[in-house]
Amino acid sequence: MRARSPRELAKLPYAHRLTPFTGEMEREGTYEWLHFDGCDFEDVDGGSSGFTESAFSSVTFTRGRYRRSQFDDIWLHTVRMVGADLAETTWMDSECNEVVLAGTELSGSHMNRVTFYNCKFDSVNARLAKLRNVAFVDCLLRDVDFGGAVLTNVTFPGSTLDRAHFDNAKMTKVDLREAAGLSIASGLEALRGATISTYQLLDMAPALAQVLGLTVKDE
Repeated sequence: MRARSPRELAKLPYAHRLTPFTGEMEREGTYEWLHFDGCDFEDVDGGSSGFTESAFSSVTFTRGRYRRSQFDDIWLHTVRMVGADLAETTWMDSECNEVVLAGTELSGSHMNRVTFYNCKFDSVNARLAKLRNVAFVDCLLRDVDFGGAVLTNVTFPGSTLDRAHFDNAKMTKVDLREAAGLSIASGLEALRGATISTYQLLDMAPALAQVLGLTVKDE
């Protein structure tokens, strides 16, 4: 089942409370009911900060350190994160639309009830992350590393996984049937607990045979 359509800024339940963000982002900062619009954060140390009921529009994060920050009920639209360190961050009840994450560090992060719409993940490190009730809708995930991650009730409707890594990942109620493309670079054995379609099974059959050590001969 597809996730609901992405919301517009004005439709957010806290939209009427938002005020423009001004000033500088700081480490261990508290940010609530703020609209970050057109901001450019480069090499900023915003680690251990808390973001609550806030919106990000056309914002760029270039490198920077945001480790152990918390994002609660956050809305992101046309945001770019390039080389940003978001390791061990916590995300809850958040929505990302047309967000680009390139070379982004998400290792050890926790996500619950988070939806990504039309997002692009390129060389993202999500090792040891814990994803629960997360949906990737019409996204491109290229060279994303989910090694050792725990995925529970995660879906990928319309999304393309290109050279994804799932080494030692643990999956429960992970549904890959609606994925537009499914290319697994490593960790096929970790797909136990996932649901795939018959077509996907046939497509992955040679790789699965190799993992299982099967020799396939027709004569």
